Amino acid sequence: QVQLVESGGGLVQAGGSLRVSCAASRLTFSIYTMGWFRQAPGKEREFVAAISGSGGRTYSADSVKGRFTISRDNAKNTVYLQMNSLKPEDTAVYYCAATIGNYADTRAYPYWGQGTQVTVSS
Repeated sequence: QVQLVESGGGLVQAGGSLRVSCAASRLTFSIYTMGWFRQAPGKEREFVAAISGSGGRTYSADSVKGRFTISRDNAKNTVYLQMNSLKPEDTAVYYCAATIGNYADTRAYPYWGQGTQVTVSS
Protein backbone atom coordinates (compact mmCIF):
# COMPACT_ATOMS: atom_id res chain seq x y z
CA GLN A 1 0.00 0.00 0.00
CA VAL A 2 0.92 3.67 -0.21
CA GLN A 3 3.59 4.75 2.24
CA LEU A 4 4.54 8.25 3.29
CA VAL A 5 7.49 8.47 5.67
CA GLU A 6 8.48 11.76 7.27
CA SER A 7 11.92 12.51 8.65
CA GLY A 8 13.99 15.43 9.82
CA GLY A 9 12.06 16.61 12.84
CA GLY A 10 13.78 17.53 16.07
CA LEU A 11 14.48 20.20 18.65
CA VAL A 12 15.57 23.67 17.57
CA GLN A 13 15.85 27.04 19.24
CA ALA A 14 13.54 29.89 18.34
CA GLY A 15 14.82 31.68 15.26
CA GLY A 16 16.46 28.55 13.94
CA SER A 17 15.78 26.43 10.88
CA LEU A 18 14.80 22.87 10.18
CA ARG A 19 13.93 20.89 7.06
CA VAL A 20 11.54 18.00 7.18
CA SER A 21 11.21 15.49 4.35
CA CYS A 22 8.57 13.03 3.26
CA ALA A 23 9.42 10.06 1.07
CA ALA A 24 6.54 8.47 -0.81
CA SER A 25 6.27 4.99 -2.23
CA ARG A 26 3.71 2.89 -4.07
CA LEU A 27 1.90 5.80 -5.68
CA THR A 28 2.27 7.79 -8.89
CA PHE A 29 3.89 10.63 -7.02
CA SER A 30 3.85 13.28 -9.74
CA ILE A 31 0.06 13.33 -10.07
CA TYR A 32 -0.54 14.02 -6.39
CA THR A 33 -0.70 17.35 -4.65
CA MET A 34 1.40 16.97 -1.52
CA GLY A 35 0.53 18.77 1.66
CA TRP A 36 2.07 19.41 5.03
CA PHE A 37 -0.14 19.66 8.09
CA ARG A 38 0.65 20.02 11.77
CA GLN A 39 -1.04 19.24 15.04
CA ALA A 40 -0.12 20.70 18.39
CA PRO A 41 -1.25 19.11 21.66
CA GLY A 42 -4.91 19.84 22.33
CA LYS A 43 -5.42 21.46 18.94
CA GLU A 44 -6.91 20.37 15.64
CA ARG A 45 -4.73 19.39 12.74
CA GLU A 46 -4.10 22.43 10.56
CA PHE A 47 -2.95 23.07 7.03
CA VAL A 48 0.60 24.37 6.65
CA ALA A 49 1.55 24.19 2.97
CA ALA A 50 0.88 22.30 -0.24
CA ILE A 51 2.46 21.89 -3.65
CA SER A 52 0.94 20.75 -6.93
CA GLY A 53 2.05 17.58 -8.65
CA SER A 54 4.33 19.37 -11.06
CA GLY A 55 5.62 21.68 -8.37
CA GLY A 56 4.42 24.69 -10.30
CA ARG A 57 1.98 25.91 -7.68
CA THR A 58 2.48 26.24 -3.96
CA TYR A 59 0.14 27.29 -1.20
CA SER A 60 0.83 28.14 2.42
CA ALA A 61 -1.01 29.18 5.53
CA ASP A 62 -0.79 32.82 6.54
CA SER A 63 0.92 31.81 9.78
CA VAL A 64 3.96 30.45 7.92
CA LYS A 65 4.11 32.67 4.84
CA GLY A 66 7.58 34.08 4.34
CA ARG A 67 9.10 31.57 6.77
CA PHE A 68 8.28 28.10 5.42
CA THR A 69 8.91 26.86 1.88
CA ILE A 70 7.50 23.68 0.38
CA SER A 71 9.24 21.95 -2.50
CA ARG A 72 9.34 18.56 -4.14
CA ASP A 73 11.64 16.33 -6.14
CA ASN A 74 9.54 14.05 -8.32
CA ALA A 75 12.59 12.03 -9.35
CA LYS A 76 13.05 11.09 -5.69
CA ASN A 77 9.35 10.88 -4.78
CA THR A 78 10.06 13.29 -1.96
CA VAL A 79 8.48 16.49 -0.67
CA TYR A 80 10.25 18.91 1.65
CA LEU A 81 9.29 21.64 4.07
CA GLN A 82 12.03 24.14 4.81
CA MET A 83 11.20 25.98 8.01
CA ASN A 84 13.05 29.18 8.87
CA SER A 85 12.65 31.73 11.65
CA LEU A 86 10.96 29.10 13.77
CA LYS A 87 8.80 30.17 16.70
CA PRO A 88 7.71 28.23 19.80
CA GLU A 89 4.16 28.23 18.40
CA ASP A 90 5.41 26.15 15.46
CA THR A 91 5.89 23.24 17.87
CA ALA A 92 3.75 20.35 16.65
CA VAL A 93 3.77 16.97 14.98
CA TYR A 94 4.18 17.58 11.27
CA TYR A 95 2.43 15.27 8.82
CA CYS A 96 2.74 14.94 5.09
CA ALA A 97 -0.20 13.80 3.01
CA ALA A 98 -1.15 13.16 -0.60
CA THR A 99 -4.31 14.17 -2.45
CA ILE A 100 -5.81 14.74 -5.88
CA GLY A 101 -8.50 16.91 -4.26
CA ASN A 102 -8.73 20.15 -2.32
CA TYR A 103 -5.25 20.94 -1.02
CA ALA A 104 -6.43 22.72 2.14
CA ASP A 105 -8.99 20.19 3.33
CA THR A 106 -7.68 17.41 5.58
CA ARG A 107 -10.66 15.27 4.52
CA ALA A 108 -9.46 15.35 0.91
CA TYR A 109 -6.23 13.54 1.74
CA PRO A 110 -6.52 9.73 1.66
CA TYR A 111 -2.85 9.10 2.37
CA TRP A 112 -0.95 10.27 5.46
CA GLY A 113 2.45 9.75 6.99
CA GLN A 114 3.01 8.88 10.63
CA GLY A 115 4.27 12.35 11.53
CA THR A 116 7.50 13.84 12.81
CA GLN A 117 7.86 15.94 15.95
CA VAL A 118 9.16 19.48 15.67
CA THR A 119 9.87 21.27 18.92
CA VAL A 120 10.92 24.91 19.06
CA SER A 121 12.35 26.10 22.36
CA SER A 122 12.16 29.73 23.46
